[in-house]
Amino acid sequence: MRKTVHFEKRMSQRGINKDMVQLVMEYGEQQGDKLILNRKAAERLMHAARTLAKILDKGGLVVVAAGESQLTTYNYEGRSH
Repeated sequence: MRKTVHFEKRMSQRGINKDMVQLVMEYGEQQGDKLILNRKAAERLMHAARTLAKILDKGGLVVVAAGESQLTTYNYEGRSH
């Protein structure tokens, strides 16, 4: 998506970087022509980020499911599973 000169100027003035804009674009709630990532939604993402860090520490995670049942789960160990 193209950024206007006005947009880039406001980013600079307000201490907003490209990664922040990208997060809002990906996870923000659409309200008319606006995308909004409020404090509550950002807090949920922070919680998810902590959970993702735990999954990264395990090298990944596998959940085996069939239909509506979760059968087992284990640490991801590569393509052999």
